[in-house]
Amino acid sequence: MAQVIVRNIEAEVKAGLKQRATLHGWSMEEEVRQILRNAVSQDAQPVARLGSRIATRFAGIGLNEQLPELHQQVTAPMGFGE
Repeated sequence: MAQVIVRNIEAEVKAGLKQRATLHGWSMEEEVRQILRNAVSQDAQPVARLGSRIATRFAGIGLNEQLPELHQQVTAPMGFGE
């Protein structure tokens, strides 16, 4: 297995890693391994934009036409019984 040495880590970062490791019940070294694994696996999968995630979630539940875009349109503020 490869080794990585990271120098000049701030004391707060080290303390945070130690705290996270304690919460998870493993060593700081294992905590860093887990963080690095998660970072690499998330990079491998493209992150869907919010609109795409919403469209996917609600696909096929009844909305069959496109919604109009509201680019640069001025809307009047709502009145409150004036």
